[in-house]
Amino acid sequence: MVGLLRKTTCLVGLVIHEIEPDVKKLEDQLQGGQLEEVVFQAGNELSLAGKMIHWEPWEHLLEELPANQWKQPI
Repeated sequence: MVGLLRKTTCLVGLVIHEIEPDVKKLEDQLQGGQLEEVVFQAGNELSLAGKMIHWEPWEHLLEELPANQWKQPI
């Protein structure tokens, strides 16, 4: 199977992003699924990073949190 290029990902909406002929070798190194899934996830993370700049989650809250907001019910 080494050297064979895929014609489809078999995943709806994901196109092939391959220039390395040994796809299996790259997927094994990444340990993240098909290469196209890794590229898709990276795009999602890049989009989230842009949103985080506007959300500024590192800034202090405008109001204090309720005392038991994160406490799990028993």
